[in-house]
Amino acid sequence: MKVTVRLFAMLRERAGARELTLELPDGACVGDALGELGEIAAGLPLVMAVNREYAPEDQVLDPGDELALIPPVSGGETALVHARVTGEPLSLDALAARVRDARAGAVVTFSGVTREVELLEYEAYTEMAEEKIAAILAEAVERHGLCAAAAEHRVGEVPLSEPSVIVAVSAPHRGEAFAGGREVIDRLKAEAPIWKKEVDGGEGRWVEGTRP
Repeated sequence: MKVTVRLFAMLRERAGARELTLELPDGACVGDALGELGEIAAGLPLVMAVNREYAPEDQVLDPGDELALIPPVSGGETALVHARVTGEPLSLDALAARVRDARAGAVVTFSGVTREVELLEYEAYTEMAEEKIAAILAEAVERHGLCAAAAEHRVGEVPLSEPSVIVAVSAPHRGEAFAGGREVIDRLKAEAPIWKKEVDGGEGRWVEGTRP
């Protein structure tokens, strides 16, 4: 089965072409197509669109599908989406600065902080988490007409009252900004492969979660 993948921006420059043709076995999925792209896709949080819709890696492809590899998108000098998982303390002011845009009349931010326990300890499948968060941000930008969206999650120990996750979005109007920010944090908590342990008085307990 042959499929054509459209390329944009830095991916187009890496490949030296606007599209590539891949030879895949029948029943291949989006993940198989991504695996065939090798160095062209290396080091970027990418999303594959199939027939102009963002697609999960397990989606099965059909002959004739239109594929497009979506790199991080940008508006002006500020990245349209920014996703990071880090062991460093988080700065909400710095994140808000990333989403400021001349088109935006509203900037909404969210900070989730440690409460009630001595500290929280986070562990993440970092590479997958960053890719998943970037995809969530890109979809929120598309769905709500945001100018920009950014999210960062901390790993390791996060003491009482310090932020473990921060989100910032901008939009022309406040309604879209509030809706987009709410979607990002709700989906991030439900879908990103990040785990939390509550530590209090020297005792630790992994918080129960749900299947993504």
